[in-house]
Amino acid sequence: MELLAVPYELKERFNDRWVRFHCLPESKRYPENESEYAVILDRYNTILDELFSGGGVCIVKVKYDDELESSELPPPWRTVVSDEDPEFGTTYGHLFLERSEWRRGLIDEWLRGVADDRDPWGVVTDAEAHWLFHPYDGGMDVIAPSVADRDALRDRHRGWLSKHPQGY
Repeated sequence: MELLAVPYELKERFNDRWVRFHCLPESKRYPENESEYAVILDRYNTILDELFSGGGVCIVKVKYDDELESSELPPPWRTVVSDEDPEFGTTYGHLFLERSEWRRGLIDEWLRGVADDRDPWGVVTDAEAHWLFHPYDGGMDVIAPSVADRDALRDRHRGWLSKHPQGY
């Protein structure tokens, strides 16, 4: 099995088409009140609307072996090796796929959990994987289909960019 490419590695694999946006002003990482959650969800949904409005989305979330305590989970879409360590053994990531028509607010519950660093990582994409959207606690990474698409998206939301010289 191939090692799982975790979303935070997307910026390295697709650096020429990658852009990162922060969810709170001044690159604040975690929300402290409902008004900050509202800002975070608005920024996530604004980008998601621009990428997927009027179309279908695939939402892929991962859970690891130690997170599969619930028998209510459907069977995973795929199971992949996420880490191979001679000392600690192999860790498997179980990918769960949900398809839906995009609408603002569709994944707010998950996004709120991601913002708190309590829900699993994942990506949102269209059926052809033209765009990849990876939310994390503090922001979101987007992989665009082209450099021009990335630049246009980045330019529309300059105020949400990191001040770090490499965009982190």
